[in-house]
Amino acid sequence: MNIYQSLLATSKTKGAAYLVLVDPDKIALEKLPTFIQQATTAGADAFLVGGSLITDDSFERCVVSIKQSSNIPVVIFPGGVTQISAKADAILFLSLLSGRNPEHLIGDQVLAAPIVKKIGLEAISTAYMLVESGKTTSAEFMSNTRPLPRHKPDIALAHALAAEILGFKMIYLEAGSGADQSVPEEMIGGIAKYCTVPLIVGGGIKTPEEARKKVIAGASFIVTGTVFEKNGDAGLMKDFAAAIHTK
Repeated sequence: MNIYQSLLATSKTKGAAYLVLVDPDKIALEKLPTFIQQATTAGADAFLVGGSLITDDSFERCVVSIKQSSNIPVVIFPGGVTQISAKADAILFLSLLSGRNPEHLIGDQVLAAPIVKKIGLEAISTAYMLVESGKTTSAEFMSNTRPLPRHKPDIALAHALAAEILGFKMIYLEAGSGADQSVPEEMIGGIAKYCTVPLIVGGGIKTPEEARKKVIAGASFIVTGTVFEKNGDAGLMKDFAAAIHTK
């Protein structure tokens, strides 16, 4: 069973899977093992690693540290073509489908594909869709694209249907790191009703109760990150896991 199949199986068994995002720019390497062990014990199902801005060589060291500190999957969530490592278990091979910047639709992917192929890294094709969140996020600014309007779920649905027809394995609805507002449940539910592609939802999810609403609406995977950069409380991570794991 590959990582993609394993993640799907976990989501089906638990009602939804809990993904914890680790941004190497936001957590000191010496503090990482403790954080990873706490998240694993709390019930995280996998780690995503990446960020919009990584200012040094910490990416690969971060991946290695996580692998040494936990036995759950480590999946790259790349902010750019430099964020690729053979040490990870898989990579979300993203295409920014919500934008019209060709660099992030296909340009970066062409540069990354030979590297991913050469090192034998499992690639999970993922339609990445930025959703308006109340303020300009790093992902929006760095990609030079406009997010999908949060009050127009029909536009998001049309993009999701295109992703399904194009053959993407996952759809990632992203409000952005530190977003004021998370992805609306109405948007999640509308897509889940008409699309069979599993939904990852992240950005601006501040409470376990909010996370559970996303799962009930139709999310298969919930991502948290910023909330633990500010509050590394292991008890809060357990509460998130309990809320996300609805079965």
